[in-house]
Amino acid sequence: MDNDIHYKNNPLHGVGLKEILTKIVDEYGFEMLFAYLNINCFKINASIDSSIKFLKKTDWAREKVEAFYLYSFKNLPKASAEQFLLPPRERIIPEGELTGMPAKLSFENAEHLRAQREAKFDEWNQKSKHRPAERSTERPTERPTERPNKDVDPWAKWKTKHGRKGE
Repeated sequence: MDNDIHYKNNPLHGVGLKEILTKIVDEYGFEMLFAYLNINCFKINASIDSSIKFLKKTDWAREKVEAFYLYSFKNLPKASAEQFLLPPRERIIPEGELTGMPAKLSFENAEHLRAQREAKFDEWNQKSKHRPAERSTERPTERPTERPNKDVDPWAKWKTKHGRKGE
């Protein structure tokens, strides 16, 4: 009985990935999806079938699309901290919450959100010690001058060790 309640309170229950993607592409288009989600399958050779193929293989991208469907297309309120830790397919919507009309999205708002995300990332990167390693632009000074002799048998030691001389 408890599972029955969870299924009723989960808007993704019984909804396939193709249905989700078709609805949001019909509403927003591939360009808008790329602007908001920054997933290349919506930019390069974008089609429903190729996007589904990629999303089925890539968990993080599928979860991003499902969260977009819940909170932008279905216009549900943001998930609680406890529910946020779960993948979108496992999240339970509180009793009495109703889905709304799809949110009105714009490219300007997408650019603003992207700038906010980059600022948060830069702030986190400065606070943490997880900075990317500095890459050296110098080339190695020593290069091998000798090339291995093509006539040398790389298996010679093994053959002599196992009594197979002259093979």
